[in-house]
Amino acid sequence: MGTISLEHSSRLYWLGRYTERAFTTLGALQELYDKMIDHGAGYTDYLTAFGLTDKYGSSSDFFRSFLYEETNRDSVAYSLERAYDNGIVLREEISSEALSFLQMAKDTLNKSSHSNNIRLSLLPLRDTFYSFWGCIMDQVYDEEAWNLIFCGKSMERMMLSLRLQVPYADAVQEFQKLCRRLRFAPEGTPYRCDPERLDKLTYFLNSEDNYMSHTDQAIGELERIFEVQP
Repeated sequence: MGTISLEHSSRLYWLGRYTERAFTTLGALQELYDKMIDHGAGYTDYLTAFGLTDKYGSSSDFFRSFLYEETNRDSVAYSLERAYDNGIVLREEISSEALSFLQMAKDTLNKSSHSNNIRLSLLPLRDTFYSFWGCIMDQVYDEEAWNLIFCGKSMERMMLSLRLQVPYADAVQEFQKLCRRLRFAPEGTPYRCDPERLDKLTYFLNSEDNYMSHTDQAIGELERIFEVQP
């Protein structure tokens, strides 16, 4: 590809982020649903983790919004739609087959919204995401494009790990994966990793105490660690 344009750099990066956001949000909601059934847990802690207010009133309204409402920027449906929008523009880079998996994911999500057993009807969706990522790995031959997509994927996984405060060992594992991705960020794109922010983020994650007490600062550094550079 040589030098990637700013527009395509952004779309490749956000294709990775939005697809991963839809996948990880789906997993987090399924885990929360199981906890609510088994332990009577509520959903307000989830909202708090993202700085959101409770305007839902019931768990069923909460889950339906976070799964299906495209006007809810934190929903699976919203992220999946944004991923698809980027995928259409990038069809030649990612292949029509990869794009078809995003369409399949949208169809599966929509179909599940009419099911009497939402939990069961959503089971095929995770496999569709895995198929999409497998197709990206197999069909994207341009290394710069591939790296930008997976930088976005790792960035989003790390962001959600911080917001949901996953166990420290899991957060460190995600961070190490992100660092590997950032080392291979393509030189021919306006997107660059900010080394100063990476150093600060490394400090916030160098111990479990730092991780637990500096989550907000870590999120702030991560949000701006991979920006367009002049």
